[in-house]
Amino acid sequence: MQLTTLLDRLNEGSSQSWPLAEETDVLALVEPAVLAPCQDTEDPDLWFAERQADVEFAKTLCRTCPVREACLAGALERAEPWGVWGGEVFVGGEVVATKRGRGRPRKHHPAA
Repeated sequence: MQLTTLLDRLNEGSSQSWPLAEETDVLALVEPAVLAPCQDTEDPDLWFAERQADVEFAKTLCRTCPVREACLAGALERAEPWGVWGGEVFVGGEVVATKRGRGRPRKHHPAA
């Protein structure tokens, strides 16, 4: 059962006792989620940054996240349109290796 389903049941005023036995494993995800880097950052826009350096920094923060796999799985399931989810970059609902910068690409690469 997904966390949203549990929260929806609570919001509907279900008469069942809480927590339900089959949902206790979902509740275990709540505490680590509070420790997730995306919840503790001063700049929530970092996860939806335009600059490549910011995107890479967000991916780096995801590496140590306790809910990284669940975050990525959820983003894939929802086909997130863009942003950094579970340490991966999403563009157009799909995982891409790198995010292309804004504007037209250069015709010639600058000399190194």
